[in-house]
This record gives sequence, C-alpha cells and structure tokens, in this order.
Amino acid sequence: MASKIMQKPALSYGSLSKASPAGECRAVNAFDQLGSSSKGQSLGQGVEARQRCARSGPMAEQLLAARKENYGPNTSVSYDQPLHIVRGEGCYLYDAEGRRYLDCINNVAHVGHCHPKVLEAITSQLSQLNTNSRYLHSGLTEYTQLLLSTMNKPLEVLYMVNSGSEANDLALRMAHACRPGATHVAVMAGAYHGHTASLIPLSPYKFWGHGGEGKAPHVHVIPCPDPYRGENMDGQAAARAVIAAAHNAGGKLCAFFCESVLSCGGQVVLPPGYLQAVYKEMQDAGAIVIADEVQSGFGRVGTHFWGYQTQGVVPDIVTMGKCVVAALVTNKKVCNGFVTGMEYFNTYGGSTGATAAAMATLQVTLEDSLQQHAQEVGQYLREQLECLRPQYPFLGDVRGIGLMVGVEVVLDPGTHQTHAPRLARWLKERMKARQVLLSTDGPYDNVIKMKPPLVFGTQEVDTLVQTLRWVTVFLSTTHLPLWEVLSKDLGPLEWANILEEETLHRESTTQPRMELYRSNEATLFSGLAGSRLLMLEARGSCTTNRSKM
Repeated sequence: MASKIMQKPALSYGSLSKASPAGECRAVNAFDQLGSSSKGQSLGQGVEARQRCARSGPMAEQLLAARKENYGPNTSVSYDQPLHIVRGEGCYLYDAEGRRYLDCINNVAHVGHCHPKVLEAITSQLSQLNTNSRYLHSGLTEYTQLLLSTMNKPLEVLYMVNSGSEANDLALRMAHACRPGATHVAVMAGAYHGHTASLIPLSPYKFWGHGGEGKAPHVHVIPCPDPYRGENMDGQAAARAVIAAAHNAGGKLCAFFCESVLSCGGQVVLPPGYLQAVYKEMQDAGAIVIADEVQSGFGRVGTHFWGYQTQGVVPDIVTMGKCVVAALVTNKKVCNGFVTGMEYFNTYGGSTGATAAAMATLQVTLEDSLQQHAQEVGQYLREQLECLRPQYPFLGDVRGIGLMVGVEVVLDPGTHQTHAPRLARWLKERMKARQVLLSTDGPYDNVIKMKPPLVFGTQEVDTLVQTLRWVTVFLSTTHLPLWEVLSKDLGPLEWANILEEETLHRESTTQPRMELYRSNEATLFSGLAGSRLLMLEARGSCTTNRSKM
C-alpha cells in the first residue's frame, strides 16, 4: 500500500512538486487514463520528436570524432549515440539543440544542477581569492564544524581531498599506519572504491570486470548480501571467514572497506544488523573499519544523513566525494596513528574555492530539508515502480533507500537466476530516446540505477515511471504499435533478438563472471571447520533471515 507523502509547497529552486494522494499508483494509471484518440494523437505526434532525440547533431558527431582521436580511448561516453549536453538546471539537462532530458542518475549535482546559492558562493569566493589550506581562512573552520556536526562521536577530525578515490587512498594509508605489519584488506563483492593503483585491487567491480587482473592474494572478498535471492545474509559468518582466510594466508587484516549502500554492486541495501555483525568481528580482529560514503552520503538515504547510520554503527573512517567536496573524517586515535612526522598536504582539498562550494551545498542540503525530501520522494518512487512489476515481471526486484534506487532486470522472475543485462541496456537506451536518462550497473550490469539530484520531486517520478511503462509495454505485446518505433527500426522480432543477445552475453561475460564470484565464495568458506554448514548459513538458505527483511 502506498504511504502518504506530506503535502508541502515546492522549494524555490528545482522541480520539487506536490505529493500525490495516498494509495494510488498515479504514474501507472496515467497511461491507462489516456483515451484512445488522445493516446494515438499524443504518442503518434511524439514519434518524429523521439526519432530526432536519438540522433546526434553534426556538432556532437564532430566532438565525438575529435575525442576518439585525441582523448583517452578507454574512457567512456553514455548511450549508443552520445549526448552533447550544454546546460543543466535542477533535475534537467539540455543538449545543444535545446532538448530537455530528465536526469535520474547525476548524484554529483547533489542539490540540483547550477543551484543559484552554490553558484553565488563559488563565484564570489573565486572573485576574491582561491588558495590552499596553508593559510588560515574562516571558511575551512566553519565548514569543518558544520560537517562534523552531522557525524557520530568520536568522528571529529577532517581531511579534505580532491576525489572519492583520493579519500579512499588516504584511508588506506591511515589504516597501514595504524596497523604496522598488517597488509591484508577485506572488501565486499561488487564493490568499487576508486581508480588509483592502490584501489583497483580493492575493487572487485574492476578486477573481476573487463580487463581486470583478478584478485590479489592480500585481498579477501566478502560475498555481497542478496536479499532478492535470499543469499549471503549472515554478516558474522562472512566476516569470520575473511579473517580466517587472511590468517590462513599468513597475514592479518589491516582494513575493511564497505560502501554503506552498495552502488556499483547493484544498489544493494544491506540487511538490518548486517554491518553491526561485520564491524564487531573486524574491529575485534584489529582491522580499521572504513565506511565508503562517496555514493550514499549527505542525506541521500533519507532516513539518516549518512548511510552507515542506517545500520547503527560507527566506523573508524568515513570517506566521501562526488556530491559536495571529497573528504575523509576519522577519530583522533586513527589520526594520531597517521601523524608520523610527514606532512599531509593537498593543493585543492581545503582550498578556499572548494570550501565555499562545499559549505554552500551542505547548507542548502540542511536548510531545504533535502534528507527528508529524499526519504519521501524515494519511497514514492519505489511504490510507483512496484506498481509496474505485476504487469512487467522482467522488472524482477525494486530496491533502494531514499533517492538511491535500483530495478533488477531478469528473464525468469520465478527463479530470479537469469540476469538480463542486454534487456536492461535496451530499456536504458529507449528511455534516453524519450528524454529520460538512466544507467545500468551491478556485477552483471542488469540493474537499472536511479540516483538523481535530491531536488527530484514526485512530478519527476511520475514522468520517469510513466515513460518506463511506455517503453516496457512493447515487451508484453505480440505486435509493435506505431508509436513504439524509436530511433532504431524495431520489428516483431525485436524480442527474439534481445533473447539471442542475452544468450551470447551470458556465455561470454555473465556466466564466467558469476563463476568467479561463486568460486570465491566456495574457497572463502572451505577454509573453516564446518565449512558446508557455515556456507549455507552465510548464503541465507535459512528462511529465518529472509523473514527479518
């Protein structure tokens, strides 16, 4: 049953809209309420516009050609036909030809694209001074105090850096300084912690992905909980297994990295109490516990300001990036262990310009109650997506917290086993053709993820969900309506083509990668006494764990 969202006026910025009545799948019903004549007219007239949207303009084609010639070839662009985006405002992006796109994925623009208060703070500071933190300035002190006020004690020391990758790299340095002689690290399956030489080995998303070199001997991977399939739900058993694995390899754990909500892992919300059990085992073993909040921090999860707070834990280190300014927060014990006589300096971290941007963004987040807004709108979004699932069962699982939402796409919703990355990509591309921007992620790239700016409102939810239904209706019909023709020529064999692509992709990519994750799981638990029973418990085969979700 849909819960009631508080009625409140739109904020002065962005597209925050009034809430919908309780108990109504409004976004879904809107499609049904279109009369036959209006449906044919509105959708039919949109065919030409949608076809134009999918094509790149001449400038975009020139930019793409120049980029391929001179820019790093292993960088990526979104979508089969890349967009030439020139402007942003609130929840929307605009291309060079003036077309407006609903941005459902850009969590970097935390308070919306080009928020006037943030722009004013940055331009005002840069017009006066931009220098580093070796000089005293009030902005750094004020931001430090405000940010730390959102944290739990004893987290009370701040370091500002340039990126989430740099924050996690610094966290690893601190852990090594505090744990001399301990070189092993535990991470979660599907995790991504950064692109540096020290962090790619700590990111299964990368080292078991395309071009990856596999797991290093000093790294131990905890199987990711999977509430959808009821697997790997026992955090205590998993933690004990990796601690034993490090010991069996002749080492000791230095650190445990964990995203508080696993983003690249597929928008996975950890089971209640999971991190409490894991943190206790890790900290009892002496490991430094690091909460990666690069994706989930600053109010995005809605119920709390930081993702780790949803689990009732306090880490030793919190890292952050993307949406405000990258930084690291820790306690004085860890900080003192890092103070070895070597100076830590960061040219742009803590600079006057970066601090002004961070302060303005954090103030807007707090003053405009965007955390509460994320909770209310995120709940509404999940409810509306749930309304689609009975009609379109390939939308296998709707999950998330706040405005951090994922939809797992599968081919066999009865058993949940067949991941459908090609179908997920098909949906993403069709949504883009209708000017709604989504992306896909997860170890098998079959989870459609939604992490919009926090000013995303119920009006934007209705647009997103109604458009998703227009796209998915094709997959439930035996013929192709005229208005379903997109940028590519779709025929009655389109579904068969998607299935064929899935088969080929499964053989070449999904199945080999799945075997890596399963092999790690089996090896991890085989090193313990009673390994068979422990492995069954950790994978959550007992229905008791599932009933607690």
